Amino acid sequence: QVQLEESGGGSVQAGGSLRLSCVASGYTNAPVCMGWFRQGPGKERGWVASIVTGNRATFYADSVKGRFTISQDNAKNTVYLQMNSLNPEDTAMYYCATNHDKWSCPTAYSNNYWGQGTQVTVSS
Repeated sequence: QVQLEESGGGSVQAGGSLRLSCVASGYTNAPVCMGWFRQGPGKERGWVASIVTGNRATFYADSVKGRFTISQDNAKNTVYLQMNSLNPEDTAMYYCATNHDKWSCPTAYSNNYWGQGTQVTVSS
């Protein structure tokens, strides 16, 4: 049974930093891509960043580019999201995800495995 478990959320002031972690387990065959998503108050869940686990290629939403960094530790089956220069607009529940199709990156509309989420709150 595939499980994704996020941690590392919390409350910070604007300009602060947090590092989120996502531990993956239960895969028969590891996915080639993992992603982070977020859902703010009254908003739809949106894509934040993805990493291709083989070549470590990374992709970011424009809203976080230059501030967030996605990375992985294959030995720990863990993907991280380092978030710097946080602002109140980053307040959201953050989720990691993998696509049911192990060869595809997850999108907001694909059939994904999801974690339970970790809350990030940024105050001004």
